[in-house]
Amino acid sequence: MSTRPVTVVGIGADGWDGLAATSQATLRAAEVVVGGKRHLEYLPADVRAERVPLPAPLVPALPGLLEAHAGRALCLLASGDPMFYGIGATLARELGQVRLRVLPHPSSAALACAKLGWPAEDVEVLSAVGRPLAAVRALLAPGRRLLVLSAGVDTPAALASLLVDAGYGASRLAVLSQLGGPGQSVVTGTATGWDIAPERLDALNLVAVACGSSNDAAGAPPRSRVAGLPDEAYEHDGQLTKREVRAVTLARLGPLPGQLLWDVGGGAGSIGIEWMRAERSARAIAIEERADRAERIVGNAAALGVPDLQVVTGAAPDALKELPEPDAVFVGGGATDPGVLDACWDALRPGGRLVVNAVTLQTEALVVARQGELGGDLVRLAISHTAAVGGFTVWRPLAPVTQWTLIK
Repeated sequence: MSTRPVTVVGIGADGWDGLAATSQATLRAAEVVVGGKRHLEYLPADVRAERVPLPAPLVPALPGLLEAHAGRALCLLASGDPMFYGIGATLARELGQVRLRVLPHPSSAALACAKLGWPAEDVEVLSAVGRPLAAVRALLAPGRRLLVLSAGVDTPAALASLLVDAGYGASRLAVLSQLGGPGQSVVTGTATGWDIAPERLDALNLVAVACGSSNDAAGAPPRSRVAGLPDEAYEHDGQLTKREVRAVTLARLGPLPGQLLWDVGGGAGSIGIEWMRAERSARAIAIEERADRAERIVGNAAALGVPDLQVVTGAAPDALKELPEPDAVFVGGGATDPGVLDACWDALRPGGRLVVNAVTLQTEALVVARQGELGGDLVRLAISHTAAVGGFTVWRPLAPVTQWTLIK
């Protein structure tokens, strides 16, 4: 494969005239320019390079594309900033051995913030291009500003419907199309009553959302990303790590960027869900033996904004054998099944955290014995809630939980 750098040039809706002099000179000096049809049409006649349509699907075709043009000055055209949900990031991830030179144009998010007067550091950005729109739910909060990169003309209506369903129907939406170009347009409205026909919108758009109050839908209070959502946030059949215990458990697991959690004995999926809500780039796999509960986890994950949570239906330890190595493991059920704790401990990466919650005496006896062998911390959590008895109030205790935490 060629050792020559691949240059990725960002281009906006303002076309050739909007490019910096360096980007224009680089394209004029190129021998091959690869890009989408719209991007290639921006190039003037004095760019004499061979013009190659961008292959689809892109990632499998990249090695062959680079090999076919080895030794030639190769440029790839990308929308806006190539490192912002773009081909530059894909190249860096998939072909790390290839030297990249990136010449960015302002991203659509930067142009949108400039148009709206929104400070970029106060805005959450996510993409609906090839990704579930349900991820928006994890970011909703009164007063929050969002930019959603659209998959096409249908995204704004789908987003408006999601906002209404989540209790944010008062949110203001602005659909910004062809930002920076001669065809730039802005269409505004509220989530409730959104009636803008897709035909009125350009496929190249993003949606700005100024989240309104969540109080316009009964039973849809704001959901903090801090661990310990109300138990009512989950559909469950009683197999749920309760709110206060869940908050302590997540603090012990310690979600970190890019790390993977195994939630063994997933139940309602609450631990994996709140692990992913706490850190947007964190990943989780819920392992649940019962198919009905596994299906319920999928629904809870989508409803709470982490639709990428992976669910494996099967019994540990057999269901763990082909899974990627975790950075943290939570065992909320099945700890006494033969081989489960050993399989979890053996798979855990160095520096990883194992947290086991024991409710029954049998599980407690097991974790006490294993703590004697391997070390770690034992904590007993005893939670009581108030309850009415006649005209009086008493404390009603939950079943105590013995929690074992061990760092590998």
